[in-house]
Amino acid sequence: MAQVHLRDVVKKYGPLEVVHSINLDIADGEFVVLVGPSGCGKSTTLRMVAGLEGISGGEVHIGNRVVNDLPPRERNISMVFQNYALYPHMTVRENLGFSLKIAKQSQADIDKAVDVAAEILSLTPLLDRKPGALSGGQRQRVAMGRAIVRHPEVFLFDEPLSNLDAKLRTQMRVEIKKLHQKLKSTIIYVTHDQVEAMTLADRIVIMRDGHIEQVGTPLDVFENPVNTFVGTFIGSPPMNLLDGVVKGFELEFAGGTRLPVPPGYATQDGQAVTFGVRADNIMPVGHALPRGEHMAEVEMAVDLTEPLGTETLLFATLAGTEVQAKMLNPRPVQSGERMTFQIMLDKCHLFDAETGATLRT
Repeated sequence: MAQVHLRDVVKKYGPLEVVHSINLDIADGEFVVLVGPSGCGKSTTLRMVAGLEGISGGEVHIGNRVVNDLPPRERNISMVFQNYALYPHMTVRENLGFSLKIAKQSQADIDKAVDVAAEILSLTPLLDRKPGALSGGQRQRVAMGRAIVRHPEVFLFDEPLSNLDAKLRTQMRVEIKKLHQKLKSTIIYVTHDQVEAMTLADRIVIMRDGHIEQVGTPLDVFENPVNTFVGTFIGSPPMNLLDGVVKGFELEFAGGTRLPVPPGYATQDGQAVTFGVRADNIMPVGHALPRGEHMAEVEMAVDLTEPLGTETLLFATLAGTEVQAKMLNPRPVQSGERMTFQIMLDKCHLFDAETGATLRT
């Protein structure tokens, strides 16, 4: 396996710059996920690492080599695509071994490598089938197996689960995580799905408009977002955001609603701020909200509910803004019912209203 380093990497299409001076260090054996909305530059960045896109500036290092001018086949990487890219006229065994055949390896070596990959991915019973006789999840496992047989230094995954239904995506996330644990491989994985990013990554790289917004472990970016974009992009449902003004030790919102300033933030009197609270940290009184040192209560009328089995999402209006809360041990709630909610201020966030940047000290 190998480390990957991006140094001031830029991508331009004519005068249009779409990736802006990216710097990123990926450790040997690390699973890093690039995540962000469509058009943020994550797939372009991955393709520059693979050599499928030219680099307009900067350097890409794989291991101890600068690979800017190397074609993909000389970078010792393997890529798994969204559309599987299997040869429909070949069996699973032939698909798995095709790259080794092209490399003129002996049939004995090919058979050994294919058998090992098939065992890792539970493909052994399917080796004589053709792709048309496989499910979507099985095809994706074949695509992964075709990458494994080459023993690359780095695995690149470009939205590999996008074509699968929800159940298969969940199953394949587990398969990919198990694969990483078995191979201890360096993986760079691109997705627009923050759930995939949170469940798979050792570290997440959150991108927007060709820039890196934040890099950190899943727990770090969830609990300590550097700005409102990260706060709302990571986590489901998204973080609730309320615009307010600092009044001494309190925040004042539309309609005169007031809440204490959350601990751990630097504010000035009269400062315009954005208050962030996740649904997990605003719950009806008596519904198992973990207690902290700093709590606040607000009364809201429930507009809509979404029962999810063990919990219910509640949609209500606070200071003229729709917010989502959670209710554990759910019971039927009528539209318009007024409830008292507890807010766990220790888990809340404050951002600068103009820049969106966190005000955490």
